[in-house]
Amino acid sequence: MKRTSILAATLAAGLTLSACGGDSDPLDDSGEESGSSSSDTITIGSASFPENVLLMEIYAAALSDAGVDVETRGNIGQRETYIAGLDDGSIDMIPEYTGALTLYLNADAEATDPDGVYAELQDALPENLTVLEPSAAEDKDSIVVTAETASEYDLTAIGDLEPVAGELVLGGPPEFEERFTGVPGLNEVYGLEFSAFRPLAAGSNLTAQSLANGQIDVANIFSTDPSISENDFVVLDDPDALFVAQNIVPLVTTDAVNDEITTTLNGVSAELDTAILTELLAQVVVGGEAPEDVAREFVDSIG
Repeated sequence: MKRTSILAATLAAGLTLSACGGDSDPLDDSGEESGSSSSDTITIGSASFPENVLLMEIYAAALSDAGVDVETRGNIGQRETYIAGLDDGSIDMIPEYTGALTLYLNADAEATDPDGVYAELQDALPENLTVLEPSAAEDKDSIVVTAETASEYDLTAIGDLEPVAGELVLGGPPEFEERFTGVPGLNEVYGLEFSAFRPLAAGSNLTAQSLANGQIDVANIFSTDPSISENDFVVLDDPDALFVAQNIVPLVTTDAVNDEITTTLNGVSAELDTAILTELLAQVVVGGEAPEDVAREFVDSIG
């Protein structure tokens, strides 16, 4: 499969994070320069979308149980903003995604499998940043159809769309039309030419609603989106790995890493997989529960 620099350049802005915005001064609501409250306090941040906030709360609950003094600073914004926060000490840790972070740090990264991506990530990290063990949980791009469409065209993998793509409308966030891990990659890797692409607002339920209502036939939806299970959508396999691995991993400033933090968060990652994360996220997004309450229940359940 051909891997080009187009993929790296376009994905470097962050697959999952590309559509997430932040406040004008997300690191400090007071408008004043701020850092961690003390050298003994770990400040955990999050990007500006519910899943990342939930992961922040999970890390915070687990570390608090381990006796670590924790502060949280959620909804910081996009990757460029919170990486700057890690650099200046405003935060000490944030949940990250291996593939997007690797390409942000190294536009020439080529691996797509989880182990390869993680190895390239470790090589690309600057000295002031460290990643702990990744979880099996991933939040990555996926190609999704309704159960009816999957049955009608006998679809199980993305490549199965090739004979019928010309009859179907693809929908997803606007950037999906241009980046390699979108319309161009689907064409180059799987030979798909859809009848049309319909741009839909990112970070909303519009894509899932449009798929369920028949306004589009194929959708780009992130793999942990609760709408997939709610609507019995079918996620098509990606055997040629167009979509790079996106395992969730704690990104920590090197100075903040110690045995207690490493052991605790590695234990959390060992218990977290995509199905569990999807269920937890549904409690927040669909059920309306507070992320800190869902996080506390999960951490208690894994001891």
